[in-house]
Amino acid sequence: MKVNVNAVNFNVDRKLVDFVTERMDKLEKYYDKVVVVDVFLKVEATSEKENKIVEIKVHVPGDDLIVKKQCKTFEEAVDSSSEALERLLLKRKEKIRTHI
Repeated sequence: MKVNVNAVNFNVDRKLVDFVTERMDKLEKYYDKVVVVDVFLKVEATSEKENKIVEIKVHVPGDDLIVKKQCKTFEEAVDSSSEALERLLLKRKEKIRTHI
């Protein structure tokens, strides 16, 4: 599985990239056919505290799963996104299992 981390309009530090990669690697536990994970980190220019946006695209054979979360920190957004993806991947795995 390949993990691509893209920071939009800012420079991302190594610690955050490692954190994102580590969280995305855990997704393989739930569905082993994940090909590529694209993670987009964005900072929205607003006065609100919740201005960190994480958008994750998971490419699996025959489909793409997309989750977008907005939180106070990137770590918080990555955590909630990965939890949502875990549920989606388990749901997909069950769906495929019932068709076999």
